[in-house]
Amino acid sequence: MEQTVSPVFVGRGRETDLLGAALGRARAGEPQAVLVGGEAGVGKTRLVEEFLAQAEADGAVTALGACLEVGAEGLPYAPLSAALRRLHRRLGPELDAAAAGLEGHLARLLPDFGEADGEGNDEYGRARLFEHTARLFERLTEDRTLVLAVEDLHWSDRSTRELLAYLVRTLHRSRVLIVTTYRTDDLHRRHPLRPFLAELERLRTVQRHELDRLDRPEVAAQLAGILGPETPGRDVVDRIHRRSEGNPFFVEELAAAYRDGCLACVTESLRDILLVRVEALPEETQRIVRIAAEGGSRIEHALLAAVVAESGAGGEDALISALRTAVGANILRPDTDGEGYRFRHALVREAVSDDLLPGERQGINRRFATVLEADPELVRAEQRTARLADYWYHAHQPARALPAALDAARDARRRNAFAEQLKMLERAIELWDTVSEQALATTLRPYDWADTYPPCACDDGEHDGCDRLQLVDVLAEAVVAARRAGDRDRGQNLARRALSQVDEARNPLRAAWFRLQRAKMLDQLKRSGGLEEIQYVHRLVQDLGPSVVQAEALSLEAAHGLLRNPGPAAVAAAERAVAVARQVGAPSIEVHARVTLAGLLGDFDEGERAVDLLTEAVEQAHRLGNDDVHVRSLNNLASLLLSYGRAEEAVTAARTGLDTARRSGLLLNTGPILTGNLAEALLAAGRTEEAAAVLADWDDKPEADTHGEFMDRLRGELALLRGDTAEAEIHWAAAHASGGGGAQPQHVLPTAALGIRLAVRLGRPDQARARLAEALDGTVLAGQDGHLLPLLTHAAEAEADQHPRTPEGEAALARIADLAARLNPRCALHRGWAALLAGELARAAGRPTAEHRHTAVAELRAAALPGPLSLALLRAAEDAAASGDRDRAAELLREAAELARRRGDLTTRRDADLLADRLGLGLRATPAHGPGDGLGLTPRERDVLRQLTLGRSNRQIAEHLFISPKTASVHVSNILAKLAVGGRGEAAALAHRLRLFPEEEPATQGS
Repeated sequence: MEQTVSPVFVGRGRETDLLGAALGRARAGEPQAVLVGGEAGVGKTRLVEEFLAQAEADGAVTALGACLEVGAEGLPYAPLSAALRRLHRRLGPELDAAAAGLEGHLARLLPDFGEADGEGNDEYGRARLFEHTARLFERLTEDRTLVLAVEDLHWSDRSTRELLAYLVRTLHRSRVLIVTTYRTDDLHRRHPLRPFLAELERLRTVQRHELDRLDRPEVAAQLAGILGPETPGRDVVDRIHRRSEGNPFFVEELAAAYRDGCLACVTESLRDILLVRVEALPEETQRIVRIAAEGGSRIEHALLAAVVAESGAGGEDALISALRTAVGANILRPDTDGEGYRFRHALVREAVSDDLLPGERQGINRRFATVLEADPELVRAEQRTARLADYWYHAHQPARALPAALDAARDARRRNAFAEQLKMLERAIELWDTVSEQALATTLRPYDWADTYPPCACDDGEHDGCDRLQLVDVLAEAVVAARRAGDRDRGQNLARRALSQVDEARNPLRAAWFRLQRAKMLDQLKRSGGLEEIQYVHRLVQDLGPSVVQAEALSLEAAHGLLRNPGPAAVAAAERAVAVARQVGAPSIEVHARVTLAGLLGDFDEGERAVDLLTEAVEQAHRLGNDDVHVRSLNNLASLLLSYGRAEEAVTAARTGLDTARRSGLLLNTGPILTGNLAEALLAAGRTEEAAAVLADWDDKPEADTHGEFMDRLRGELALLRGDTAEAEIHWAAAHASGGGGAQPQHVLPTAALGIRLAVRLGRPDQARARLAEALDGTVLAGQDGHLLPLLTHAAEAEADQHPRTPEGEAALARIADLAARLNPRCALHRGWAALLAGELARAAGRPTAEHRHTAVAELRAAALPGPLSLALLRAAEDAAASGDRDRAAELLREAAELARRRGDLTTRRDADLLADRLGLGLRATPAHGPGDGLGLTPRERDVLRQLTLGRSNRQIAEHLFISPKTASVHVSNILAKLAVGGRGEAAALAHRLRLFPEEEPATQGS
């Protein structure tokens, strides 16, 4: 039998902690009570079951009883009787011993105790029963902790409630925890449980907590537990979350429906459960409820009244009476604004609707549509077209539903609701072939809008049907809606269908336009084929003269070059795109092309002009009201500013872009890249905690899966700053596995740089070398100087740390030096990195490095970015220390350490502290190690560390130093602990960076 309950307990961490804390206090002799409320199906029973199992595992004794629904008040003491019976089975003689002398009264709760005494059934007898029950629990808990759970308190009888209240008040020193559950949706205003809960909640030892529904990630986890390998995709998870509204029981039922291939319907078991209360209503009330179910999740009173009147039913008084009955039964609830009603749960409405006969449902929807068309003011304006479209659709009136869906799609687009627009357009496409030609010719709105789509290519006055809306026009609107909604796979399918309907010979512009949309979406999906589509478009339009489609094709070609192969050809395409767009009056395309041109110029030593051009483009896009290009221009501006070291300005641009994307409904498309740019700028500015918060905040947003490698790389950067190389490696591997950003150098090179830094930190030169080669061999390097400079610097550092040099290392250094000679630093940040790179190359060659490090510090002070500056200060301090200038070294180290502290850079801070310790400079108040070399290493440990820097194994070290391999191993372990490193390679790399063994390095040449 297939499971419908998740074997994994999902969510409820806060509630589990609350119950656990209460159990801890009870265990300490302070009895507790926790009252757990929630709607039916929200998971109260599962929470109690999981908690009781854990309590048992922790040594507590547990007992569970449930109230029974019998009439209005249930059976007296039923849950306590059940709990005592379970305790009797569990404890046997121990329970009998605790009940000794009390059996006569306790037999009223549990007949297993024997015959009840003959005492009168009056208030005194009742009081003694309560007292004896309390004494029983006191005796039972003298040497154990007891958890008593009572479920479904909303069905409890008065006696049970009063006995529970007595126990809560009188068990002062017993190790008892009482947990109860109740349904909040069953507690009408006069329910007897209400005063009971209010009374107990005032007590210090009582906590009342109501369970919330599950959020989307928790629903996804629940489905994964239920369905296992059949776990559905994101769309189905979204649908189940939306339909269930996070109610775990309903999720289980919908999961069963999904497994049976019937997610669109409500499962029979769920329908039966939900309809029980509806079917208990008077027939007239049921009729009103059935009508309301078709009105929507919220139904206005005036609209409902008009539809009821249209159906020929009773008057207003009869309607009010029926509604009052439905509200009293908790089927309907007055809306918060006081203008209408809603069902207590969406699935109740669905179940009622699903129970309707086909003709009955169609008739109700037809009446809703007719009434709303006659008086549109019955509903709010922003809901009008969508609801009318829905009514006509479920009335099975395609000739009315099609134009209504098209109108609703247009309204959704105007509100930036692209997913809703796509839904309505796809409904229109579905209905198209069911509508007569006459209706298509006379009832549809004109073509709306789809970016640069050419709706007509006929000669003036010679329209061949294209002066009215065609199916291909609707497909064009749907393609753009899908792209903007982030559903690019669906957009590809729609574009493919449209191309099958377009004759390229008769209408090459339309065919070219659809191919351009495919190129855009292929690029966004990081799939191949986009450039080929653009080249096909050029062939289609090359003989047609200037056009909007041609301008867009040129703009896309330039954008493709910007990301993958920047150079003169891409610049020429961008400039042509600007010119053609201006010529044909396409300002949005012109701004897009200007944004691309600015990015290309920024890659080729025209930074100020590029920033000015992009700033202009931002303002122009804002004036145009084009949110898409506005967001893109802000995104590119943030990236460009950061590449020139202007981090704070980049932060401002990225924040503005995110706000614009959020406001305009484009967050799914552009949110990840803007978030990444913002976090990267914050990291560069030294605002590490803010960057971490930005990344953490995005974890909650809808995923677009288009820039996941960017986010992973930034998380790796954060982990490395915090000194957690293991976590950093995990994030780097995730970023690298994605393909390095679809072969875009802006992602490939920084990802490789992170990987090389990790390899340097861990003392893995071969790994650093391989990561460098992979990045350089698989990426176009033109125009990437800003990314290449730090990449090559870290790679050169990895090689400079290696002694003796290997042929592979020499080849890598030669390649690094060759590339470095061809780079053209364009700003203080670049010049600072170039000086650091020159210093590492000089160190590797055994030449003086101080001049390079001095230049790096000067340039990076001007750039004012704490990361590279702290690195330059650290390197300059190493040079000062090596030359014997301890005062200068101490000054530089203090500045480097302070910058690292402010930035949260534990890695650089540790390097600075270790170098200071080695030099005895007292940089920190409490040195990490003892006397001697400043690192706490014994002479023998220094000997072993020297051998580690030469790459020798424990056996080789033992042979060289005439000690046993086991002794060598002990020394190595001590060294790793004292240096606070994770492995032999990392220890060797640190020794090289600290110049612990300068005699092992190449001799300095020249002066």
